[in-house]
Amino acid sequence: MSDELWRRGALELAGMIARKEVSSRDVVQAHLDRIDEVNPWINAVVRRFDGEALAAADAADKAVTAGAALGALHGVPVTIKENLDLAGTPTTQAVAFLADAVAPIDGPLVERVRAAGAIPIGRTNLPDLGLRVTTESSLHGVTHNPWHPELTTGGSSGGEGAALATGMTPLGFGNDIGGSLRNPATCCGISSIKPTTGVVPWATVVPPEDPGLSQQLMLTDGPMARHVADVRAGLLAIAGPHERDPRALPVTLVDRAAGRPVRVAVCADPPGGGTHPHVAAAIRSAADALAAAGAQVVEAVPATFERAVELWVTILGADLAAQRPLLEMVMGPDAMRFIDNAEELFPTVSVEGLMAALMERNRVDLDWFGFLGDHDVLLLPTWAQPPFPLGADIVSLEATRATLEMLRPVLPANLLGLPAAVVPVGMADGTPVGAQLVARRFADLTCLAVAETLERAFGVITPIDPRR
Repeated sequence: MSDELWRRGALELAGMIARKEVSSRDVVQAHLDRIDEVNPWINAVVRRFDGEALAAADAADKAVTAGAALGALHGVPVTIKENLDLAGTPTTQAVAFLADAVAPIDGPLVERVRAAGAIPIGRTNLPDLGLRVTTESSLHGVTHNPWHPELTTGGSSGGEGAALATGMTPLGFGNDIGGSLRNPATCCGISSIKPTTGVVPWATVVPPEDPGLSQQLMLTDGPMARHVADVRAGLLAIAGPHERDPRALPVTLVDRAAGRPVRVAVCADPPGGGTHPHVAAAIRSAADALAAAGAQVVEAVPATFERAVELWVTILGADLAAQRPLLEMVMGPDAMRFIDNAEELFPTVSVEGLMAALMERNRVDLDWFGFLGDHDVLLLPTWAQPPFPLGADIVSLEATRATLEMLRPVLPANLLGLPAAVVPVGMADGTPVGAQLVARRFADLTCLAVAETLERAFGVITPIDPRR
């Protein structure tokens, strides 16, 4: 059985371990063997903990034998993006400057993942400082899309996306300021959620310890998996207030549409640019599947959709401009080229202009709050186009512009701190299309409930063997 364990989901594995149908050691070893088999072709896992992970698995098995209380993820292997603190390993942010920046303690997310019984087996790749929508690192190299090796996995949690899609891990954790949990989900054919901002605590002991304004407003950590149920389990394991994060909120998450037909607004072709016809068709098919399952589906989109995208650009652009000396010091040339192109496209903002943008963000927030009161979720693409060839985002200024236009469906949820889940619902040009589901703040479980309905309709399409 061990050769098939890497195909199974996190909760399924946890149940098997708890029932003594299989040992945690066998589960962990199966995933380490799978990394041996496929990671040389993908380059998703950039650091491994074989010895520590197997020792932790043995301890997990002893706890099962002793009849101890078990966490929801007891004995299950997981992977962690290399910009989250994991004690005894460097939080490299994928740049050589931080290659030896070893964190002495776990970050809040990793602390909670371990408390749920999970066992970290490796660290996954990301672009330099997470500031690119393709996973191409100046420290660790390129992560390849398992569906097509010349295409991007998305970014910045692309190492996690590729590792999950190929069975190297059943559950992973990353973060998202501009789609970084959702971009790899659509590119690799897995599921994820960007939680409501403030639901998942964050802290680091690796400089810079103080996040910039855009990070404080728009960044959040979150889970990724092949199964929506595992995404939910990962979210519930890491959510809640924490002594190291004053912004983490004591919120009880609920499905606000439970017990009644879910109200869905669908926008297959989001305003502000073009959408690939196969991407739009996949989203319409998802809407049809929800209607067939009893949802109330209408075509609608918030009136301020395009303005929300523009405000994300304004706020993030101002932050990047302020941090430019730091970026130039640590980022590789390709990553810096993307920043250079983006800054040329982003508006130059004065202090007064930034303050006006932050005030206008409140008006846009009110518009979306009302819209998502009338509709439980907004269904739209994750990316407006299929995954692009590696490096294609920096070949010219126009290429960077096209990349940002393609990215527009994910950005309002970051600007406004809204939950947004992704689940695969079709294919475009031979690569997966992820449907994105956005809801009001703290309706994270509503997003996941609708995503699970789509998963039942379209099926789970990974793990896969990477195309070589």
